[in-house]
Amino acid sequence: MKTANNKTEMTGEFVRSKIGQLQTDSPWAKAMLAELRRGIGKDISESPGTWEVVLADMPEELIYAGKEECRATEAESAAYTALTLFALHKQSGDIAQMNGLSFGAAARNLADGNNDAAIKRRFDAVMTSTNLKEVSNHARGLIQLMKAADRPVGFDYVEFAKDLYRFQFTEGRRSVCLRWGQDFYAGKKASNKENEKAKIGE
Repeated sequence: MKTANNKTEMTGEFVRSKIGQLQTDSPWAKAMLAELRRGIGKDISESPGTWEVVLADMPEELIYAGKEECRATEAESAAYTALTLFALHKQSGDIAQMNGLSFGAAARNLADGNNDAAIKRRFDAVMTSTNLKEVSNHARGLIQLMKAADRPVGFDYVEFAKDLYRFQFTEGRRSVCLRWGQDFYAGKKASNKENEKAKIGE
């Protein structure tokens, strides 16, 4: 478990360093953001244009060291998913990286004063995902709404990357989804329909 925790933190720090590079106003950063956006929802093996940012400087402990058929490690997959979605979100400006705010809390902020039911359906789809490709596809819709909102909503992509690393393990997935759910429902009241059902059952 200690090793897993170390790799979780290392994944987060790696993504932090990459976000720092992508937030510069350089031609390279703009080109890489475009490549990352094209990689959303794809497997990392299908997006070689992103490797220059996603795989370069990856700590040795996070790289696949097996002798069988090569595959992406959990850290590589988490970093790839987080950075592709960050690139999409970044189109709304620096609001994308809100330190300390979880994905669940951001979804809650988006739902406040908006189409709560539609956002909840999108959020539930993320919660029932079984792999990072599904997470990416479902989260994409929410992030597009976040960046298009009257007051754009962001969240902490470093913590998001760490959550995505943990998500790839059964117990980790349960823990991550529960925390996102807790953050989404924090302070929210049950819908009128749910309240009516509660009263009928009294």
